[in-house]
Amino acid sequence: MSLKNCIIVFLVSMVPIIELRGAIPYGVAFGMPLWLTYIIAIIGNMLPVPFIFFFARRVLEWGADKPYIGKIFRFFLEKGRRGGEKLQAKAGRGLYWALLLFVGIPLPGTGAWTGTLAASLLDMDFKKSVLACVGGVLLAGCIMGVLSVLGVSAFGAIVG
Repeated sequence: MSLKNCIIVFLVSMVPIIELRGAIPYGVAFGMPLWLTYIIAIIGNMLPVPFIFFFARRVLEWGADKPYIGKIFRFFLEKGRRGGEKLQAKAGRGLYWALLLFVGIPLPGTGAWTGTLAASLLDMDFKKSVLACVGGVLLAGCIMGVLSVLGVSAFGAIVG
């Protein structure tokens, strides 16, 4: 285990789409203890959440009509809106639980970034949204930790 790997896990967990879904397998694959990888990845994954909630929507709306960046900004706005509308339609009154599960089930396109953007676009309560995202990130971290340990163990049995 090295400081370099800890920093990489932290930074990878902050990257949209990859998030801790990529950071935890990286840390486990490079011999970091699962508990340490988990903690670093959770902190890194949650660090951008308040910024996304308060600023991403404004930035995306600002850039949506700009000539060079408008297309990608509109893509992210639409992705967040669609995700939020699907979540709201399925969840009804259990919207925050649905947000937790949306963030917590480690599939492509679901995670803290998309969940927080959807919460912002739906004008959901900040504190409740962050708590739902924290719960989701903790759940996703547990799932990825188990899968990573099993994957590394299976890989070790095949190779070794």
